[in-house]
Amino acid sequence: MVDNEQILKSIGDNIRKFRDSKNISQQELADHSNVAKSTIHRIENGKLNPSIVTILKICEHLQIDVNQIVH
Repeated sequence: MVDNEQILKSIGDNIRKFRDSKNISQQELADHSNVAKSTIHRIENGKLNPSIVTILKICEHLQIDVNQIVH
């Protein structure tokens, strides 16, 4: 059975990991992904289920493949 909370936490953890490794602030990622900083914060904390469009925009700015976020 799929645990939605664990999936969201994993996605958020992965986004934070790649963002931190590239020295990008939440604000910069938000600005380039066209979402609010609070949205990035909630995604990284596993509190928000982002749309696929938002995930793709985040991945584009982080220059990573979407598979690196969802696995």
